[in-house]
Amino acid sequence: MQIAILGCGYVGLVSGACLAEIGHSVVCSDNDEGKIRTLIAGGLPIYEPYLSEIVTRNVAAGRLSFTADLGEAVRHGDVVFICVGTPPLQDGDADLSAIDGAARLIAVEARSSKLVVEKSTVPMQTGQKLTRALAIYGRNSKNSFTVASNPEFLREGTAVLDFLHPDRIVIGVSDEPAETKLREIYRPILEQSALPCPIHQRDCPTKDTPALLVTSINSAELIKHACNSFLAVKISYANLIADICEKMGADVEEVMRAMGLDPRIGPAFLRPGLGFGGFCLPKDIQAFIRLGEKAGVDVSLLRSAELINKRRIDHFLTNATHWLWTLKDKRIGVLGLSFKPNTDDIRFAPAVDLIGRLLQEHAQVRVYDPEAMAKTRELFPAIHYGADAYEVAEGSEALMIVTEWDSFRDLDWPRIRSLMQRPLVLDGRNLLNGKEMVAMGFEYQGVGIPPAETWGPNAAQPVEAPLAQRLRT
Repeated sequence: MQIAILGCGYVGLVSGACLAEIGHSVVCSDNDEGKIRTLIAGGLPIYEPYLSEIVTRNVAAGRLSFTADLGEAVRHGDVVFICVGTPPLQDGDADLSAIDGAARLIAVEARSSKLVVEKSTVPMQTGQKLTRALAIYGRNSKNSFTVASNPEFLREGTAVLDFLHPDRIVIGVSDEPAETKLREIYRPILEQSALPCPIHQRDCPTKDTPALLVTSINSAELIKHACNSFLAVKISYANLIADICEKMGADVEEVMRAMGLDPRIGPAFLRPGLGFGGFCLPKDIQAFIRLGEKAGVDVSLLRSAELINKRRIDHFLTNATHWLWTLKDKRIGVLGLSFKPNTDDIRFAPAVDLIGRLLQEHAQVRVYDPEAMAKTRELFPAIHYGADAYEVAEGSEALMIVTEWDSFRDLDWPRIRSLMQRPLVLDGRNLLNGKEMVAMGFEYQGVGIPPAETWGPNAAQPVEAPLAQRLRT
């Protein structure tokens, strides 16, 4: 099919490239001319594993192209996917101005009837408003516009795999022709045997045929918010248990492991740490709270989950102050800037909040991340960016692990210890084994791990230790 993509962000670019990979003719467009120039020149505005090779292959095959002329893209597509941003407003509502702009563009530029598909995460009933907007803006046109919802479930860092090998595909439609067209678009993915593997065979997941769920448009819009809000609640619950474990002397890793073995709960997202970030979960839980409030529903559960998440940096810095006494003038290394590994996305990343707070405390901040340094430098141009983790560790009085990149686990930690002024590791993701770190001579503090098991016999005690014990130390 001929497909147009409006918006070349994480969702639009991955969706467009993967739709081309399964055989469709795709034109991706964006009003950011610099982004389009980068794509036409063969670069990528984002980092996502496997995306570069898929884009390169399909551009060469003539199935994928890019343009800053959004009207050109609309005229190309029989189906138009709206993948524009819906950032949060100050009150938590989603800003749908870009959706409205897309409706006006489609109605004015279309030269034939279109199936218009919401791919952006939007509040429930947006489809109704989009249908009305298309009718108003296209009232002088002979073309007809049908609206459908097709929420994305792409995880940054595994987005290509998630698109080509999904657990489920949800389509919200109001008529049979729209369902038929969307089924045809996704047929190669639904029939996995017809899908050529775009990546090295060892990395391809071997999944069963994905489920296709056909729902109303309202239900499809609600599904994405419901999923993301549940995941946010699950993460915040794990952090609540972690705080209790720290106070009461239990080990959160043991607790979460036992909980995860319960098939009713499962282990996914039961990971305590610095909380959730990125552009999806924080934005979506805010929008879902606002949606519930407008519907007159008690959303205190969601508000509590959001509040727990917002307090994670406070808790982490409290632990840091216990160890360091004061953060002022202390050289502190930060490992990890992106909100999760395998991406360069720093939107709502805990590292951004953490660095800002450290600078407020007049700490000397040194940072390193395998992919997100350039984007972070735009926010914090004055801090020191290390060439690698070892440069960041040199002379530091504490090393904070903020993003759980696998490469950090595999560092030469004895070398790190020899470089540091004080071998203190504050592990905000429980990436490392605390007992092994202590055995190597580190002071180590994880999340939700009892201090008695992690300080070691010769390590400094926190400020609230009994006075006599502190005097002996």
